Amino acid sequence: MLAYPHFDPVALHLGPLKVRWYGLMYLIGFCAAWLLGRYRAKKPDSGWTPVMVDDLITYSVLGVVIGGRVGYELFYDLPDFLANPLNLFKVWEGGMSFHGGFLGMAVVIWFLGKKSGKGFWGVADFTVPLIPLGILAGRIGNFINGELWGKVTNLPWGMVFPSPLAGDLPRHPSQLYEASLEGLALFCIVWFYSAKKRKPGAVSGAFCLWYGIFRFVVEFVRVPDPQLGYLALGWLTMGQILSIPVIAFGIWLLWLRPVPENLQK
Repeated sequence: MLAYPHFDPVALHLGPLKVRWYGLMYLIGFCAAWLLGRYRAKKPDSGWTPVMVDDLITYSVLGVVIGGRVGYELFYDLPDFLANPLNLFKVWEGGMSFHGGFLGMAVVIWFLGKKSGKGFWGVADFTVPLIPLGILAGRIGNFINGELWGKVTNLPWGMVFPSPLAGDLPRHPSQLYEASLEGLALFCIVWFYSAKKRKPGAVSGAFCLWYGIFRFVVEFVRVPDPQLGYLALGWLTMGQILSIPVIAFGIWLLWLRPVPENLQK
């Protein structure tokens, strides 16, 4: 068993202001996306400028935060949201959904595709390689907060998390599994896949397919949100249900979506 490194969730105290590690992880994720976007924009055939990358990251902050928060309330805490709609604005209490942020980003990409004339897939295929390192940072934030832990395990890397709900038994550090798979592994897959010219939507398809697979698999060892529990068959979670259409969409983009006529040889 490994010892859980106890963290103070507050990274900095600036007078009455408390800067939390979780928020800093989001900042690190957006900074990483900005730097990667600037790097990609330097390529002669990218069709992107530094200013366009700046706009992309600015709008992405809004799309991820608003979409992630709305998605959490709708997918994971709907009864409480309907009873207390103002909970939507209590971002300091936590509660963000990747799938909600995913939909928020889709809106941002559609808007920028229209604005720039690049179209939805032109923006999407440039953007998705920038996302996984942000996911990695967010999952590290979950780990620092001691939340979203996994099931009880006797594996040597199990950890006892500080939450009273986790009990005193070692559990899977599922946040680190997700950081490794949805973050680092997904980044490597999508970044190198996007190095060659692909049909429109293919890079986005690779992202959707592998994110969905990784998330679906990790959910088997992650404890579901207590207000939802298992939704079917004694093992199916909301995260898995939401990942199924993401996987299906990735398959469609990669193999089933017709190649536009102007790209056919």
